[in-house]
Amino acid sequence: MLEADSASLSARADTILGIHRPQHAAHVRFVRAETWLRFALPALFATFLICLGAVAAMLLQAQREEVIRAATTDVEAVTRLAAAAFAGVDIDGEAKGEAAHRNLGALLPPGLLHAGRQILLISPNDVIVAANPPLPGPRRTLTQHLGEMQALSTLGESAGVMTVTLADGSVVIAALRNLPGGRGQVAVLQPLTDITAAWTTRMRNQAILLGAAALVIIGTGIAYALQTRRAYAVDRVCEEIKQRLDTALGRGRCGLWDWDIPRGRIYWSDSMYALLGYHREREFLSFGDVNALVHPDDGDLYSLARHLAASQSTVDHEFRVRGATGNWVWMRMRAEIVPDTIDGGRHLVGIALDVTEQRNLAELNATADMRLRDAVEAISEAFVLWDTGNRLVLCNSKFRHLHALSPEDAIPGRRYAEIMGRGVLPPVRRELRDLEPSGATARTFEAELTDGRWLQISERRTKDGGYVSVGTDITSLKRHQEQLVQSERELIETVRDLKRSRRTLELQTQQLADLAERYLDQKAQAEGANQAKSEFLANMSHELRTPLNAIMGFAELMESEVYGTLGSPRYTDYCRDIRTSGDYLLSVIDDILNMSRIEAQTVKLAPREIAVAGAIEGTLKLVGEAARAKSLTIAVDVVEALTVLADERALHQILTNLVQNAVKFTPAGDGRIIIKARPAGANVHIYVEDTGIGIPKSALRRLGAPFQQVETNLTRSHKGSGLGLAIARSMAELHGGALRIRSQEGLGTIVMVRMPIPTAENRRNLVADAAQETVASLRDAAGATPRPPEAVTEPA
Repeated sequence: MLEADSASLSARADTILGIHRPQHAAHVRFVRAETWLRFALPALFATFLICLGAVAAMLLQAQREEVIRAATTDVEAVTRLAAAAFAGVDIDGEAKGEAAHRNLGALLPPGLLHAGRQILLISPNDVIVAANPPLPGPRRTLTQHLGEMQALSTLGESAGVMTVTLADGSVVIAALRNLPGGRGQVAVLQPLTDITAAWTTRMRNQAILLGAAALVIIGTGIAYALQTRRAYAVDRVCEEIKQRLDTALGRGRCGLWDWDIPRGRIYWSDSMYALLGYHREREFLSFGDVNALVHPDDGDLYSLARHLAASQSTVDHEFRVRGATGNWVWMRMRAEIVPDTIDGGRHLVGIALDVTEQRNLAELNATADMRLRDAVEAISEAFVLWDTGNRLVLCNSKFRHLHALSPEDAIPGRRYAEIMGRGVLPPVRRELRDLEPSGATARTFEAELTDGRWLQISERRTKDGGYVSVGTDITSLKRHQEQLVQSERELIETVRDLKRSRRTLELQTQQLADLAERYLDQKAQAEGANQAKSEFLANMSHELRTPLNAIMGFAELMESEVYGTLGSPRYTDYCRDIRTSGDYLLSVIDDILNMSRIEAQTVKLAPREIAVAGAIEGTLKLVGEAARAKSLTIAVDVVEALTVLADERALHQILTNLVQNAVKFTPAGDGRIIIKARPAGANVHIYVEDTGIGIPKSALRRLGAPFQQVETNLTRSHKGSGLGLAIARSMAELHGGALRIRSQEGLGTIVMVRMPIPTAENRRNLVADAAQETVASLRDAAGATPRPPEAVTEPA
């Protein structure tokens, strides 16, 4: 019965949640034809309008052709009559033409000269000698009147009746006849607008009539389309409501019942079929079909129907219904009587909920409760649980034994006072309670009984406001605790001995701390002296630069003799020596200033991507003149497109100092200097090689430190402050690089500078170093202990 395939959508449209629609034959046929008519009627209206317009257009076209055909026949007849009327008239010559023009109206019958028609008399030389109605302006020929290249003027009488466009643009029907004896021609012209004037009026009237009919038909079609769309929208809304209700019922695991009691039929929603696993065969189920699915032990629908007939009360009943797989599904039906306002009678309308899970949960809860009671009985502690009203919920035999209660005394549901009044409290010798915070929901204390046993009692409030208490026998634990107390006393004595030893160690530690404090004081004094030295050098160098600039400027003016000759040529040499010495002294002061800035940590770098080849080229412009003066060869070997991440001024200072040293310490003559640059991982190695005097191994260790030179003051043969390598090394290390020196006395020196390439990681490192230097400078400005300069790395 219920295992058939589900009904189609058209069949399901007969009912919406149990409300039955009319099913007579005419309604069924209309429902079936409704979808087709919804699209067919607008198409029929459009086809009718198109056909009506096409027929009217063809009819009007036929009428116009008939009017033109009648006018053509009339023009031809008038032309023949006019030629016959002028057969005896001589129009050759100007005087005769004037007479014919005056007598033209008298020679023709009055019926031939109606409005718009024009009759022309043409002389043999093609001149229009007479016209009715008269032509405006001077005389002209027929060709001029008709226009150039007209077939009528060319072919003459043999052309017959033709439609001609005159020279002024008007369209006429024209015919031409020759007069007997070659005395001239007669032409009749009938304007086309005059011919079709009546037809145009009829066409306008018919267009108005056709437009009115079209508006009525289109309005009817639009009204029908709107009505069909509204009906379709209502059907869609009804179907959407049904689907949503079915979805809601399915999500809630319940189904809709609509029991038509007088007719004995029952409607189930789709969710009801889905709960039981059946497929819908028809819209309504019979009373007997549903009653056969109800479990016999849960009553039947007949008794329920009799109960409903006797009273108008609502229904709230649980029963089992057999599912499609043969299993029993517990359903809870809640319904009430609803009067049918359409067909009369009464309906029992409500929902049936699937309460199988609730039933199973109740059974599981009963099983779990039984297992909980068994577990509580099996534990070795005394256990009791009270509810919010201080009524007993659960206790075990240990609790009853502790308080001398019988099973009849400890019945669940009795109050605390009643149960404790039937039992006895255990004799307690003393209690040990811990301090409890205010508002605590749990407490634990220990109690020693008179028989020597110890109990640990834990009491706690439950989440629902109840009270649970557990008593544990901790006699063995207490005995172990006494033993631990004795061991603790022995441990305390040992600790006292250790404390005495610790005092001795603390005294020694204090002495070491005093020594460390004195060391820090001495270190701070040394750092202060170093800082004072750097500041003194910076201040003195600045004070020296001011008068030195004046000395060098005046010496240059005197050397160039701007304001006149000096007299003796020696004065020029003296001025040159003064300016050269001033330049050297200025370079020494600049080196001292740069070194003081580095030691004071006030150097700020602005790193960017710099081409190595361009930096080397800028350096060679400064030292090239000195190299050429000593006849030295400088070779450059740089990998193409090699770049470094560096401050432009700092990189220029590094390269200039290294190349100047190479030129300074390479003897004049056949000396050679090579500048190379090679990539090395995340860095670039720049080499400056020379074939100079070299550096002794004993002097390599102190090179790179400020004011350190290879030659002593007594054996110096080269000028210099000894700061070039120190500045180059410090600038390289500020960029995260390094400087290395390899040399052999008498053979030459190789200086390698490592600089970073422009990668994201190197940019982050330089930014972080700059931030640290800024923080350090701010700390120094605030009065903190100045940070000592970094140690110079020993050369490789």
